[in-house]
Amino acid sequence: MEIGPLAVALGDPAGIGPEIVAKAWDAREAQRLAPFFAVGDRRSIEAVWQGPIRQIASPDEAAAHFADALPLIQISDTGPIIPGQPDLAGARCALDSLELAAGLARSTMVGGLVTAPVAKAQLYAIGFAHPGQTEFVAERCGVASANTVMMLAGPSLRAVPITTHMPLREVADHVTVDLIVAKARATDRGLSRNFGIERPRLAIAGFNPHAGEQGAIGREEIDLIIPAVEQLRAEGIDIVGPLAADTMFHTRARAQYDCALCLYHDQALIPLKTLHFDEGVNMTLGLPIVRTAPDHGTAFAIAGENKAHPGAMIAAIALAAEAARNRLVHA
Repeated sequence: MEIGPLAVALGDPAGIGPEIVAKAWDAREAQRLAPFFAVGDRRSIEAVWQGPIRQIASPDEAAAHFADALPLIQISDTGPIIPGQPDLAGARCALDSLELAAGLARSTMVGGLVTAPVAKAQLYAIGFAHPGQTEFVAERCGVASANTVMMLAGPSLRAVPITTHMPLREVADHVTVDLIVAKARATDRGLSRNFGIERPRLAIAGFNPHAGEQGAIGREEIDLIIPAVEQLRAEGIDIVGPLAADTMFHTRARAQYDCALCLYHDQALIPLKTLHFDEGVNMTLGLPIVRTAPDHGTAFAIAGENKAHPGAMIAAIALAAEAARNRLVHA
C-alpha cells in the first residue's frame, strides 16, 4: 500500500520556507523524495524561484504532476510579498496555510504534514494563541499538548527535550517523575510506530553536572530521574540513566541508544545542531498524523537571496515519508 502525498505548509511567505520547499522539489530525484505538494501563496514561491508550479485543487492530483512541476494548493491573495519583510498579512497567510495543511493531513489522501518555519511574533500579533505550530497541530488533532513529544532527529542522533521553551531557572521546578515517565512512554511508542524499532533503547541524561555525583551536586537524579527510570523499566521499557550529559553524545555512546531523553531544551538541541545543523528535523510524536519540520527558523535576514540551505527541509520530507510508511506496518 502506497502512502499519500505529503502536505507541506509554506510557513511565513517572507521567510525562507518557500525557497527551501522549491529547492527540495528541485532535489526530488537526487534525494528520491516521495511526492509532496505545497500549501500557501504561489507568489511567495515565484518571488524566490523560477521553476514550474502547478496549482491543484486536491491532494489526489499531486502525484500526477510531481515529476514535472511543484504541485500547490493556493491560499487566497494576501497582498504584496517581500522576502525578508514579514507583515501581518503574511502571518495570516502562514496560519491559513497551516490550518489547511493540517486538516488535509488528517485525511486518508495525505501521508503526513511538513511545516516550514513561521514567525511567532507575527502570529501572536494576529491573535495566535498557541506557543507554536506543534501545539496548534496537536489541538487540531484532538490531542492535549502534554501528551505530545518534540523529537529532534538527525542521521546519528535522536533527542527529546522533556521540557522545551522555558527559562532554565524554572526547569527543576517543572520536572516531575510523572512528566519523565509520560515523555518516555510517548517516545518509546513513537520510535516503534514511526521508525519501526521493535524494542527502542532509551537513555536519559542527568540534570546536574556528572549526573549529580550521587547527590553531591544536586538531588534531581535521586529524587526524580532514578524513580522514573525504575518505573519505566518495570513497565518493560528499555531505558538507562541518568547518564552524565557531557559523555553521552560522542560516537561510541550514541551507538548504545536509539533516543536520548534530555531534561531541558539546550541539553538536547546543542548536540543535535552541532552534529546535524543542516539536516536536523523536528518531529512531533503522539499525534494521529505524521508531522515533521526543519529544525530552524524563518531566517528573514537571508530570505530572497538564494542562500537558504534546503537540507533540513529535504530531511523533514524524507523522514515524514519514512514514518508514514512505517505506520502502515506498525499502526
